[in-house]
Amino acid sequence: MKTPSQFDGKKYRNTVPTGMSMDYGRMLGRWLRGPEEREPKTPLGPFRADAAALAEPVPAAALRVTWLGHSSTLLELDGKRFLTDPVWAERASPSGLIGPKRFFAPPLPLAELPPLDAVLLSHDHYDHLDRAAIRVLARTGVPFFCPLGVGAHLRRWGVPAANITELDWWQEVALGDTHRLAATPARHFSGRGLTRDNTLWASWCVLGPTHRAFFGGDSGPYEAGFREIGAAYGPFDLVMLEIGAYDELWADIHMGPDHALAAQQALGGGALLPLHWATFNLAFHGWTEPVERLLRAAPPRQVPLLLPRPGQRVDVAAGAYSAEWWRPAN
Repeated sequence: MKTPSQFDGKKYRNTVPTGMSMDYGRMLGRWLRGPEEREPKTPLGPFRADAAALAEPVPAAALRVTWLGHSSTLLELDGKRFLTDPVWAERASPSGLIGPKRFFAPPLPLAELPPLDAVLLSHDHYDHLDRAAIRVLARTGVPFFCPLGVGAHLRRWGVPAANITELDWWQEVALGDTHRLAATPARHFSGRGLTRDNTLWASWCVLGPTHRAFFGGDSGPYEAGFREIGAAYGPFDLVMLEIGAYDELWADIHMGPDHALAAQQALGGGALLPLHWATFNLAFHGWTEPVERLLRAAPPRQVPLLLPRPGQRVDVAAGAYSAEWWRPAN
């Protein structure tokens, strides 16, 4: 049953009970004394995307993706380009001086992005919605697609209202004569300050004439919901799901590697590009733990993984790929 978001007049709610521990004392103790290597010991990169190749016209039946770090991707699908959750800021924070700092510089400067057909936003957290990047993108005239309420941020930052489309869960919109976008549920929360959940969070289905891709944004374990999405819009050729920033204290809102693999299968399969890892220190696990756990758990499920270097474009039809760039030998 396609259930729209639940809004009580002040806050949006998940469709299943969802909690998050607010035990700040315990979190502070783990942050200060935890033994995990939560950040790289040596600088990563520099990584560099091939801006000239990315600027070439997208073939009508192509499915390619470039991971730019965290949840930012450049998706090329059936002749169109989509940018997801663009974050170019040095810190995932309201401050440029404090807060989680990037492990590596963006592999493609904002000024070198090719012309875009759409920007897709999953929610308004600082590690997914970068005000400075939005202001730059606003000047290009690109259309933005976002969950309910997020448009208010965009309008304040200079995006013309005519270029903003806000959707509820299960709403669709046509993009030209060939593509459709569908906003679909996720299990998460929102907020950029003390007020929480006054804007919606969502995942996205990008539906072309030849290929279909799923962008999960942020979500906790949600297999029933993912099965419903897969039944409505799958099977997908490409599934992009978060694997990092998980912890027992907030297990309902971030799924981690094992639940990401379950989500991939609930959605109906497709190559899995892991997101939301190796860019910011947002949890208590080691910075490479998510991908190493994913690599151990994927083979029994026969899930094809896409693990390119940041900025490296991959052709989804070429099959599973791993650059192993995070390992010391590389």
